[in-house]
Amino acid sequence: MEFAGTFWALVPPLVAIVLALITKETFSSLFVGILVGALLLANFNIIDTVNYIILGTIGEGDDAMGVGFINAISDPWNAGIFIFLVMLGIIVALINVAGGSAAFGAWAAKHIKTRVGASLATFLLGVLIFVDDYFNCLTVGAVMRPVTDVQKISRAKLSYIIDATAAPICMIAPISSWAAAVSATAADLDTGITGIQLFVQAIPYNFYSLLTIVFVVGICILGFDYGPMAKAEFEAYKNGQLGSLGNEEVVDNKRASLWDMLVPVILLIVFCILGMLYIGGFWDPEAEGYMSLTLAFGNTDASVGLPWGSLIAVILSFIYLVARRVVSFKDATGCFVDGFKAMVPAMLILTFALTLKLTTSALGADVYVAGLMEGAADSLFKMLPAIIFLVAVGLAFSTGTSWGTFGILIPIVLPIFSNDPTLLTIGISACLAGAVCGDHISPISDTTIMASAGANVNHVDHVSTQLPYALTVAGVSFVCFIIAGFVQNPFICLALGVVLVIATLFVLRATVGKKSLEDRAAHAA
Repeated sequence: MEFAGTFWALVPPLVAIVLALITKETFSSLFVGILVGALLLANFNIIDTVNYIILGTIGEGDDAMGVGFINAISDPWNAGIFIFLVMLGIIVALINVAGGSAAFGAWAAKHIKTRVGASLATFLLGVLIFVDDYFNCLTVGAVMRPVTDVQKISRAKLSYIIDATAAPICMIAPISSWAAAVSATAADLDTGITGIQLFVQAIPYNFYSLLTIVFVVGICILGFDYGPMAKAEFEAYKNGQLGSLGNEEVVDNKRASLWDMLVPVILLIVFCILGMLYIGGFWDPEAEGYMSLTLAFGNTDASVGLPWGSLIAVILSFIYLVARRVVSFKDATGCFVDGFKAMVPAMLILTFALTLKLTTSALGADVYVAGLMEGAADSLFKMLPAIIFLVAVGLAFSTGTSWGTFGILIPIVLPIFSNDPTLLTIGISACLAGAVCGDHISPISDTTIMASAGANVNHVDHVSTQLPYALTVAGVSFVCFIIAGFVQNPFICLALGVVLVIATLFVLRATVGKKSLEDRAAHAA
């Protein structure tokens, strides 16, 4: 392939991203990106291009890689996530038809009386559900939509808080699917420590994840917004235009109670965690020695564990709500179709994004980025963590995958810092932080798509409104990685980062955020 392993490998996702931000239309933008990638793979042969869009294989033997829509849909991991999406859609439909959403909203209106309280409650729930980012996005969105709607918080702001507490939180949680992925990436490499030890050591230097927490709390408490988010929030505050996709119908059932919302959600959380532990071998009688929680999550497969747990949660929720007589058997059965329909847009976007990822991988984006990294390793050694962070951001943004990004970069970074354990830890942290940041802001990231689905907001609106916020934290993180390369003390660097974030928030509040505060004050008066 003439274009493989060159800058052209990054062109298809960049085309899709730019078009999406310009046209505000997701499907056609992603398809154009896929088309451009297929043309490059086929060296502009029309017949081969069509094959690569629908179903094709690049390479031979062990190096063979499938591309096209059919390969994206039929991949076992992707199929498992699709099933989980459908199961969650069914649970949300059951809760809504039974009146649980309305009951929870009424309870929230009595107990959460401010926008700050609703925002912080959403943030707190996102932090508590740290096991898996997909699970986090969809569950937090389903639970907190009634709460934020009552306080007239825009769906764009809700989706940002959801997204900011998904991947960033999972990346600093030792018991999570993300910790498992990082551990597996470093497990077979000669580092002298285990993969999970390397992950834990990297947490204090993961500036993007940690500073995102500070930023979200700060902007919620200070009560201002800037950029496209300020417009979305003002429309919600002034006119009640929350930005929902409009396919929700909250049912007010006098028989329903708060527990008709909480019980299904608790069942979902408990059985999804149990499902991931079960698939990870936590109760495997043939496992050698003691199987810890961390090791079980390290061995698990979220694409199996989440559907496993969610299916049980759907069955038990169905029985519970029908037995409570808050919903008839016929209406409850109808939720299976309604739940599937509600998730169709998210599943379509995810299918297009996954197909684009296959195309980008087949073009050898990893080979191109690896060459850039090796070229930078010989110069500016102390600056390398900051450079790694930028490279990881760019790669994750272009490809829409954080797991793929640190999977590519960690094996490259380890040999570079093999003689300096402290810089090795900082370098790994830069890989992980950059991967999360790029994933956070990428329109073709599955986590970003899940956050949009969880908040039931237009996907491009979510991307465009959260972009300035994520880039603000990314800028501070980049400065911290520059400092870390020379200071090499996580506590000093993190403290400086926190101070920089807080100072940045106050500057933004006094400048670009001032108008949003004045608009709200004028409307309140």
